[in-house]
Amino acid sequence: MSDRIAIVGATGVVGEELLAVLTRRQTPVSRLRLLASPRSAGRTLSFRGESIEVEALDERSFDDIDIAFFSAGASISREWAPRAVAAGASVIDNSSAFRLDPEVPLVVPEVNAARVGVGPHIIANPNCSTILLVVALAPLQEISPLRRVVVSTYQAASGAGRQAWLELREQAEATLAGQPPEAKAFPEPLAFNLFPHIDVFEEADYTKEELKMVRETRKIMALPELAISATCVRVPVERCHSEAVWIESDPPISPETARAAWSDAPGVELIDDPSRAAYPTPRQASGLDPVFVGRVRRDLSHSHGLTFWICGDQLLKGAALNAVQIAEVLQQSVGQR
Repeated sequence: MSDRIAIVGATGVVGEELLAVLTRRQTPVSRLRLLASPRSAGRTLSFRGESIEVEALDERSFDDIDIAFFSAGASISREWAPRAVAAGASVIDNSSAFRLDPEVPLVVPEVNAARVGVGPHIIANPNCSTILLVVALAPLQEISPLRRVVVSTYQAASGAGRQAWLELREQAEATLAGQPPEAKAFPEPLAFNLFPHIDVFEEADYTKEELKMVRETRKIMALPELAISATCVRVPVERCHSEAVWIESDPPISPETARAAWSDAPGVELIDDPSRAAYPTPRQASGLDPVFVGRVRRDLSHSHGLTFWICGDQLLKGAALNAVQIAEVLQQSVGQR
């Protein structure tokens, strides 16, 4: 069997999206166990018309479970994911706990579905911004080897969780009312503002979020020497991340060739018509599955350069949808055995 499912962190933003995606995609689920902290135990959540009670995570949580989604933070994943595997479940982990472990597959199904393998084992779901980026990069890599990638992200408040999302609304209301906005989830107020600071600063004054994008992109695309640099910016958008991307390839890729590749690529939707001011925006992408690509053009500073813009819902393709797609690959693998 492969359709007995558990969700750790079921009451969080991504947990709720997982329930919605499983329902919408009609992913096979014969049993669903919803797991969270003791303070959330006893709540009920709706799934396919049924009310299911949330249980506290404990030693028996993974008995008779085939696939366990983890979306409760790295510390919970480090403690409980190995226990779930020992109980016979494959874990799809949405935290950063195992992403760079050389023994753990880091998977975006449109790019490297073959890495999913057969469980029980841990499979890491990449960082949301990395997922959006590699879905757009992979079709280009198939045409011409990538030599360098420079990306600037414009990341929504909800990428930092429900409280950050609500805080943006509160700050906007306070500012419009002439009151000083209060910052709790972020280092400073986000409403009517932005700042190039996501997660903690690490080596060479890059943030952890920026280094995640560098290291995870190399791993997913199996390009360990790829030259890549990222600047991650938090912007006053509720939902959906955007990214400005510059690539260098050898031989160069023309905008026409890139557009043709994206038009045929899984998980990508092209919106690119400057004559009509048609390009992706977070508002357009919100609640939708694809990674949207637009503003495709030659780079004026480099003969081998191409630049473009992408938008994607970081709670869907950047988290819940990607995790469910991994689960579906697992289910297909079991069904073919």
